[in-house]
Amino acid sequence: MRRRTLPPRSVVFGVITAVSLPWLAPAGGVGWAGGAFATAVGAGGAAPASPATPVLSLRRVPGLITRWASDARLRTSLNAALADPALGAAAGHACVVVRQGSRRVYERRPTDQFIPASNMKLLVAAGALARLGPQTQLVTEARAAQPPANGVVAGPLWVVGGGDPLLDTNDFATTFTKADLLPPAVEPRPHTAYEALADRIRDAGIRQIQGGVVGDDTRYDTQRFIPTWKPAYAAAGEVGPMGALVVNDGFTRFAPRVAIAPAPAVHAADVLTSLLKARGISVGAPAGQGPAPKTATVVASLPSLPVSQIVSTMLRESDNDAAEDLVKEIGARFGGQGTTTAGLSVLRATLQSSRLPVEQYAAVDGSGLDRSDRASCAVVLDVLQATQPGDAIVAGLPVATRSGTLGRRFLGTPAAGRLRAKTGSLEGVVSLSGLVDEPNGGPLAFAMLVNDVSRDAVGRAAEDRVGVALARWPEVVLTPDLGPVGG
Repeated sequence: MRRRTLPPRSVVFGVITAVSLPWLAPAGGVGWAGGAFATAVGAGGAAPASPATPVLSLRRVPGLITRWASDARLRTSLNAALADPALGAAAGHACVVVRQGSRRVYERRPTDQFIPASNMKLLVAAGALARLGPQTQLVTEARAAQPPANGVVAGPLWVVGGGDPLLDTNDFATTFTKADLLPPAVEPRPHTAYEALADRIRDAGIRQIQGGVVGDDTRYDTQRFIPTWKPAYAAAGEVGPMGALVVNDGFTRFAPRVAIAPAPAVHAADVLTSLLKARGISVGAPAGQGPAPKTATVVASLPSLPVSQIVSTMLRESDNDAAEDLVKEIGARFGGQGTTTAGLSVLRATLQSSRLPVEQYAAVDGSGLDRSDRASCAVVLDVLQATQPGDAIVAGLPVATRSGTLGRRFLGTPAAGRLRAKTGSLEGVVSLSGLVDEPNGGPLAFAMLVNDVSRDAVGRAAEDRVGVALARWPEVVLTPDLGPVGG
């Protein structure tokens, strides 16, 4: 039997160190192309020239080393955050998913469904942009039964709602001051100034309206609130009445926002009457609400902000009214009727056509206020990852320490200015889903839903720990001793 000749022990050790433990190899390297092995195979006993770093050394793949180590540290940090004893039962009722592009970095119960709170707005945003289009505007019109003659409208003037959820008077818009920023700044939320409609009616030459102003909100149904919502949401000013013609979110007093108009269309007619009188136009007594004649003449019109900007504002400020009206508008245009049910049906079909896992969510509203809403981290993250860097969803995500609902969050942490995420909170529920900018690669995309939280402070603390852990990635950075030496 022919005896097999084994390489010297030093050669075997050199191969193992070069492939498995390059950081333990001495300077100059011992491996396939260096040291004793090179001497053994060199022609004529002369060692050939070799690179300073062995060809198969892991020094030549430092990106893999740093990524593996960073991912491991991130997983450890996320596991620790979700194992916090303060979470109690919530630790078992939570999902977290983290990806970088198609690479799965971390998954915890990715397809289980939980109450998403305002993270539901991300799905509405995606559906609205897909079906309505980012440049579409929702138009509020002033119409008369007959063309005005000599500046006189002989009869009522109908103000016809087009579903604009940001139709505000300027004084209402300024109540959305940026108190969440440091230092606080007085800056109205983006809106469609209702005063501009009064200006356009005046500029059309109208000087007298004999029949008063009538509100027409027949584009949508008359359901003002979802029956299963807690009454406290409206009482606390969290949401106003839904409708196709709603001014100032349907609040008649807004410092604080507590008085809700029982008939939003009547309220809109009353406000326009006051604005017209302030511009010197003679207007008869308000005439309530009702549909404008189909043959009515358009006297003036007021387009909304583009849908892209409505979506961005909805996400940044977590605007519940905007979410509900967008759902009804989707229903009005593509579902046969301006109802929440029709809109949600179209929304589901739209997301399904984009190959999103629609079986992993269920909704009865657009805002996420209802406690019967459900979504998985996977479907929320799929929506986020379907976005493009410059689109309305990315633009609308609040930025830690900079804007929206994250304006005062993550101060003095690595997340400041880098973490962009949609927040969500209900009693016992927190959610946080978004992106963390990475200067040397694609962003980390993540989704987090936590239910059955005992106290708001506990849920927020969990969000903070997860957000900071994500912002610290990658914790392991390439150093001079990890990487090719020489050639």
